[in-house]
Amino acid sequence: QVQLVESGGGLVQPGGSLRLSCTASGSIFSINAMGWFRQAPGKQRELVAGITNGGSTNYADSVKGRFTISRDNAKNTTYLQMNSLKPEDTAVYYCYLHVFLTDYWGQGTQVTVSS
Repeated sequence: QVQLVESGGGLVQPGGSLRLSCTASGSIFSINAMGWFRQAPGKQRELVAGITNGGSTNYADSVKGRFTISRDNAKNTTYLQMNSLKPEDTAVYYCYLHVFLTDYWGQGTQVTVSS
């Protein structure tokens, strides 16, 4: 059984920064990929950023140059550094973990960008 715990969400002003963390606990032998999705009211959940076990990263076009995903394998933790935040980034952010043939999701953390 694997559990993902997220933290770091909150309210920030446009142009501000926020750092999300997600830590996985349980019986994890090999992590294929970790990442972050987000979902705004009335919209479909979308991939924000992902990182594979080989270190390859990918980002949604809307966040390229502003967001950075990283991981600490020893801690089974992934981070999402969000800079130059825009009101359009407002959403619930969900941590994602892919272990061989199995997907896990965090509980979600609210990010609100507003003046």
